[in-house]
This record gives sequence, C-alpha cells and structure tokens, in this order.
Amino acid sequence: MTDPSEPLFLFGPGYSGQALARLYPGRVFGSTRSNESRDKLSGTPIEAVDINHSDALKHSVRGAHVLISAPPGDTGCPAYRAIGAFADAAASITYLSTTGVYGDLSGGWAMEWSAPKPQSDRARRRVVAETLWRDVDTTVRIVRLPGIYGPGRSALERVRKGTARRIVRPGQVFSRIHVDDIAAGLMAMLRSDQAGVFHLCDDQAAPPQDVIKYAAALIGAAAPPEIAFEHADLSAMARSFYAECKRVSNAKIKAATGWRPLYPSYREGLAAIRKSEG
Repeated sequence: MTDPSEPLFLFGPGYSGQALARLYPGRVFGSTRSNESRDKLSGTPIEAVDINHSDALKHSVRGAHVLISAPPGDTGCPAYRAIGAFADAAASITYLSTTGVYGDLSGGWAMEWSAPKPQSDRARRRVVAETLWRDVDTTVRIVRLPGIYGPGRSALERVRKGTARRIVRPGQVFSRIHVDDIAAGLMAMLRSDQAGVFHLCDDQAAPPQDVIKYAAALIGAAAPPEIAFEHADLSAMARSFYAECKRVSNAKIKAATGWRPLYPSYREGLAAIRKSEG
C-alpha cells in the first residue's frame, strides 16, 4: 500500500508522468538535465532534480516510488545508467514499456505472459531495458502501454491541423489508452503493491481510420478520404506501426487491482476531450 509520506520520483516527467503527479497524494520529484527541462516543470506539482547532481539524485530515489518513462536509446536505458546502481533503495520501481514488444500477432490477443517477439529496433531496446530493471528487484512492475492519447495529443488535434489521414489496411486494429486512465491505473497498482508485468489499455482495439472519422464528426469537420495502405506515402516509422496488428488485454490489472478505464474506448475518450474544450 502506498504511503503518502513516501515521495514519487519520475525519471522522465513527461505526459504520462505529469498525469500521475496530479493524482499523487505526496511529494513528487522529476528528473531534469538542463534549464530547459527544468522550466518545463514550472507550474506543475513536480519538484525538479538535476540528474547531473548524483547526491541529490540518490536522495530523491531513496525511499521513493520510482516511475521510469524515459525511452531507451541507441546507448541503452538512460534511467538505468543514472540510477540503476542505487535503485534498490527505492520503495518501488515501475518501468513504462510498450506493447510493441510483442510484434505482430495478426490481430490476435497479447497477454502479459505472451512471449515478446519485437520486430523493430525500438521494441528490441525496450525488451533489453525491461530485463535490466527486472534484475534490479523482483518487485519491479513492468507496465506495457499501447498508443497514448489525451488532451493536446489526440486525433482531434490532427483533424484540426489537417494532418490526419484515414489509412485503411483491412483487419488492422490498434489498442489505445487515455492518459488519465494511465494515471489511475498506476495509482491502483501503487495502492495494491502489485508487481510483475501488466497492460494498461482500454477495452476496445479499433481500426485507426474509424478513430479519425469519429474525431472529425465531434468537431463538425469533414473526415479525410480513405487511403489504401499500399498507396499511402508513409515514413519508415509509420509503416512499422502498420506492420503490427494486435489486441491487448487489460484483464490482469482489472483482476489484480479493481481498476477500470474511465474511457473504455476511443469514443468516450475523444468525447471527453472535446467536452473539456468548451
């Protein structure tokens, strides 16, 4: 059970971490590496900790619930390099990974016990980072996330900007999660002291072109025309996303913590974002 007197330390206090910080009952610290990254935390409940100051970093990690969301790069996991040597002094460790580690399942279900079969360098780096953190402590949580959306980062913005595309590949579906449901799910895990691998996702994987069409209808805009996948001019990264098709189960975290997504599909999530805009 999370003790409010135990702080939360965010290594990579980005979109998801800041959503959790708004819910967390105690003090929240976040890693920074420059004045620019420190300035980004201004106006948030997060107290900046410069990762270049090792003593301050050790003090912030000791006895804290550590959430790692910074992605690994070509040189490995930046969080492991910075705090791996003393991370066992933390109250708990949660590593945010990606459901991309499963690769392509041809529309089948990814469960927490499914064997990772990463197809991209990006996903292979995640598997390596997961292994590093598992070796730090047996109570580490690995949380695998699908596509993340929320205020300021949704199909609504892409439709407004004219950058949304309705690319159709028959049978293609993606799982998603609203950022507020990530925060609530992480809090549920902290409160229950759960460890192991978990998925945080909504209840309905859906074709990407349906999401864009619904977003356009919410703001009274015309939906972009459908484009067949084979005719779409996609970047290498975008094409790699379409090369994988899977449905992600959230049954384990529901059973373990009682968590339920506030936005069980993209419809509820996008409608809530639209309503919040006034």
